[in-house]
Amino acid sequence: MARDGVILATHADALAQAAARLRAGELVAFPTETVYGLGANARDPEAVARIFAAKGRPPSNPVIVHVADPNGAHAIVAEWPQTANTLAHAFWPGPLTLVLPKHPDIPAIVTAGGSTVAVRCPAHPIARELIRLAGVPVAAPSANRSGELSPTTAAHVARSLGDRVGWILDGGSCPGGIESTVVAVTPDGVKLLRPGLILETQLQEIVGDLIVTEPVSNSTKPLPSPGMLTRHYAPRTALEIVEDEAELLFLMNLYHTAGLKVACWQPKGSPVEVATGLYAELHALDAGGFDRIIAILPPNHDDWQAIRDRLTRAASPE
Repeated sequence: MARDGVILATHADALAQAAARLRAGELVAFPTETVYGLGANARDPEAVARIFAAKGRPPSNPVIVHVADPNGAHAIVAEWPQTANTLAHAFWPGPLTLVLPKHPDIPAIVTAGGSTVAVRCPAHPIARELIRLAGVPVAAPSANRSGELSPTTAAHVARSLGDRVGWILDGGSCPGGIESTVVAVTPDGVKLLRPGLILETQLQEIVGDLIVTEPVSNSTKPLPSPGMLTRHYAPRTALEIVEDEAELLFLMNLYHTAGLKVACWQPKGSPVEVATGLYAELHALDAGGFDRIIAILPPNHDDWQAIRDRLTRAASPE
């Protein structure tokens, strides 16, 4: 491993050593079924502050707390209503994050000073074993500089964060490829705060109609969930979105005439296949020396909602 660096999660002592580092207040990047997370002991405010410093994360943007099982969530929240129990039973372990009133013991920095906390139980075996061995809830946003493309490989983490993170547990490519779905369980109903791998229709089968929220421009007020900012998930190369190939060809001709080097991205395959490869493909294009990336949005259907969301935020000027 370089410095402390990238280590294979299959190494005999890797998980035990990483767990010990989490308990000691250090940062560890690790794979989940969605994207790689940058983890710290959620009960240690100084450790969580290191996440914000490493990412350059706005203090108003909270982080998700990861637990090894549903029982771990009960110690994170002040209330566990029946709706939360139903959703957890249906989708945990898995890519669903629940936002609920926070337990008083959770440091304010985790929730950006807000009264609610985002919690989920990941399905990835490395993530779950790491949390179990650490014996603490793990605060973990995506392991990248704030606002940039999320990482789905250990190499993506190293490219974005460099020596800002001591250990990166290499568990290969993340199978899901995009972030979890986030919902807030409130007295008024279930609010969809961020679309993700769990579809809106899947949630509706469990809890009925959802209250859908809109993206938020940069704000100093505490956000209830990560992933709500208007601009997010963006490559360093300027990205533009179009609805169809006619728009794509128009822009490509325009930029080629201006002497710009242009790459294009379009969805190929099923929504699940596209989600799995989305960030990896954008990372590759981002490293290709292009002046622009033009992406064709997938159809405006529920199956594609999360991918349209990520591309739209990546292309936002705000």
